Amino acid sequence: MSPSWNLHVVSVICLLASLSLCANGLSFYLTPGAKQCLKEEVHKQQMVVGQYSISDGDTAISILVTDTSGHTLFTKENAKQGKFAFTEDEFDIVEICFTSHGNAVSNHMRSKREVKLTLKHGSEAKDYDRIAKAEKLKPLELELRRLEDLAQEVVNDFQYMREREKEMRDTNESTNSRVFWFSVFSIGCLVSLATWQVFYLRRYFQAKKLI
Repeated sequence: MSPSWNLHVVSVICLLASLSLCANGLSFYLTPGAKQCLKEEVHKQQMVVGQYSISDGDTAISILVTDTSGHTLFTKENAKQGKFAFTEDEFDIVEICFTSHGNAVSNHMRSKREVKLTLKHGSEAKDYDRIAKAEKLKPLELELRRLEDLAQEVVNDFQYMREREKEMRDTNESTNSRVFWFSVFSIGCLVSLATWQVFYLRRYFQAKKLI
């Protein structure tokens, strides 16, 4: 294999690794008394790391991270700048809420505060520099480790999609079966009712000596 081809392979690996490190970042403003909540999907056994920074202001801002069961994953009063991390045992949707505690009628310019939040999932959340130092990995080995983790995440995502597809297929088959037997039951009831009406009317006409 030629040196130019090796260089090309390394370049591709570095490009893919850099693309894999893209994180979900957003920013918004909070006025006094306002509350802003965000929802994020978290896969099973997937680490999530959040980094936040809040501009200076006169109001205090608190952070609360909870799952669908109401469990508190992270909480912080008078937050300014920092990180939080958590891992879910099962697929879940977490809610991240920022609340500004203050007087809503205040017109002070410093009362409006900017919130910046960056979320990283899975391999994005790992500190590969620390891993490289701990395991004494070379740059190329580190990029290969990063790509290996990314590939494993892709496999896990496909596995999750297959499981969801199977659940949906089972649900559809169960629903179709229930609809079928309900239809059979409805037809049986209609036939029984029509038969009862025929015999009832026949006895009625016989009693009246009309037939």
